[in-house]
Amino acid sequence: MLKGKNAIVTGSTSGIGLAIAHTLASEGCNILLNGFADKAAISALVSELQQTYKVKVDYSPADMSKPADIANMASMCDRVFGSTDILVSNAGIQFTAPVEEFPADKWDAIIAINLSASFHAAKAVLPGMKKRNFGRIVNIASVHGLVASEHKAAYVAAKHGLVGLTKVIALENAQANITCNAICPGWVHTPLVQKQIEDKAKEENISVEQATANLLGEKQPNKRFIQPENIGALIAFLCGDNGAAMTGEILTIDGGWTAQ
Repeated sequence: MLKGKNAIVTGSTSGIGLAIAHTLASEGCNILLNGFADKAAISALVSELQQTYKVKVDYSPADMSKPADIANMASMCDRVFGSTDILVSNAGIQFTAPVEEFPADKWDAIIAINLSASFHAAKAVLPGMKKRNFGRIVNIASVHGLVASEHKAAYVAAKHGLVGLTKVIALENAQANITCNAICPGWVHTPLVQKQIEDKAKEENISVEQATANLLGEKQPNKRFIQPENIGALIAFLCGDNGAAMTGEILTIDGGWTAQ
């Protein structure tokens, strides 16, 4: 469905981003990976995607907290593949603490990576998309872009901001063949969430299994983790012809979380 298209997927060396990269590659899309991992692991990921899906794959070490790195990443995609047709802004970090105890440097880092990076990436790729009259931008927000939870001031603020940014980009490009949508997942079993579970287990002196059950039971009515592949499949749809009329959409995959 996406044969010959070229995609940047940020934060794609593990978790949700890697699942998205696999899904887009399976649809024939060339992939520029981005994220942190050691050289051997990155080489293995590049080879796996190339060999499995017979597409072009490369890697950018861009630090998503640095606008210059993000601009260089976009230039690299254009240089290596010839264009940037799809941008999936997925990179994100987390830190939890009450507002009065929240470290200022953690706030700044989360806003930079979870919100500002998506702005800088879109700014970098939009001129080329407009020139070619084709573009698909998908921002991975969160259910926390729509509702709040305690101790997550920076994350909730960033994801709410990302929802707003998505709508602005969509409106500004509504008459071009460029769409911008946001996906808001609930609990997805990623390393980021696993760390939260382990921290909660330690804090409450309970087992990791009980902490997992508590986490899901508290917010997510289906009491099951969202699968990263579900998110990848939705992105593939949004980037294809059938998703061309969908722009400015804020799409939840949350097991019923926001239905409550």
